[in-house]
Amino acid sequence: MFDGIIADLIEELGRLPGVGPKSAQRIAFHLLATEPAEVRRLVVAISEVKEKVRFCEVCGNITEDVRCRICRDPRRDPTVLCVVEEAKDVVAIERTREFRGRYHVLGGAINPMNGVGPDDLRIRELLVRLGEGEITEMILATDPNLEGEATAAYLARLVKPMGLRVTRPASGLPVGGDLEYADEITLGRAFEGRRSLDV
Repeated sequence: MFDGIIADLIEELGRLPGVGPKSAQRIAFHLLATEPAEVRRLVVAISEVKEKVRFCEVCGNITEDVRCRICRDPRRDPTVLCVVEEAKDVVAIERTREFRGRYHVLGGAINPMNGVGPDDLRIRELLVRLGEGEITEMILATDPNLEGEATAAYLARLVKPMGLRVTRPASGLPVGGDLEYADEITLGRAFEGRRSLDV
């Protein structure tokens, strides 16, 4: 329908995750109608992210420094390590304000269908950290899907000889949810992870 640079822009926007063809077209036309100064700010922000943001040398989280703010924070518990798939998972866990340990970002999950094996993730770096002897508990907070479960099981077997306490966050029913809408796996896990009520 469109050709030239508009078609190129729509095609590039359509490559972004969660942006379909119609959304890409809406964004492209929004950019055309936007003041040039605003578009330049967007271009500068994207360029600066690509130039200045890197991965923390310790945990793999995103940072503008060599080490992220969590790895630099002396108040964090160095004996508890939470293993996550992506940096966005760190943000989600930090929002809870419940976890005070440190993180290790794998950079994905094992997914043979997409050609992602253990060697494609930051597992070697994880083993080096665990080998230093300071960590006593490893929380496997990978996604509760097929790939995340496979990754958690692989890591649990891998570190079993180290004698660490390996845990997984409880999963189950969301607050405010209705039982009739829960799938059988979620409901089953909720029953497995049940706890005593103190009344």
